[in-house]
Amino acid sequence: MHSVGHVGIVACSAEGAALCYRTICTEGGDLFDRLIHPAVSIHTQPFGEYVAALENDDWDRVAELMIGSAEILNAAGVNFLICPDNTIHRVLPRVEKRSTLPWIHIAEVVAEEAQRRGFRRVGILGTRWLVDSDVYPEKLAARQIFQMRPSDEERDECSRIIMDELVYGIFKPEGIAYFQRVIDAMRLAGCDAVVLGCTEIPLIISSGNSSLPILDSTRLLARAALRRAAQSTRERR
Repeated sequence: MHSVGHVGIVACSAEGAALCYRTICTEGGDLFDRLIHPAVSIHTQPFGEYVAALENDDWDRVAELMIGSAEILNAAGVNFLICPDNTIHRVLPRVEKRSTLPWIHIAEVVAEEAQRRGFRRVGILGTRWLVDSDVYPEKLAARQIFQMRPSDEERDECSRIIMDELVYGIFKPEGIAYFQRVIDAMRLAGCDAVVLGCTEIPLIISSGNSSLPILDSTRLLARAALRRAAQSTRERR
């Protein structure tokens, strides 16, 4: 019998959460034995409630939705929590204050990877709510990594593609091409990597079709969860 920790996923949109969950399950064997991965519990509130709160700039409501999921997962016996959604990390500091469980911060994981790979100036892609925030700038600046954000027009169009297409599993060639052009512009402006700061972007952008090295926030978070699960297992022994 194997016991390799219990991961709690506070989900928001389905596609990003599914990719994170799938990565934990499929890559668990790389860290543990073949076919072995941590126990995983997922809870998500109705996505429309998150969207309504975001559109109304009601970040208190976003925090309450996250806390509600966290409490359910705590009751399920998870060891720690992750949230495969970059945008709602804007309120994670206030959520953590009311949480009895530790969290892994997605931007901290990405910043660690950027530093490990020696990147010095990275572009940030995501929803307008994410790109306008300090979620990534704070974590990157703490490691002396400069960041670049898309123009206002690019932020609006990237956000539209994410919220109207990607979160529903709609992947159009035009949307892929648009993200590629934004990445190309970042490369020409001196970026040496790009953060895929929406957990759905890795579904259309990869190292194979990006002109910059990518920092895949979704899979990096999943791998950090695997490492934490292994640590939780050792601590229980």
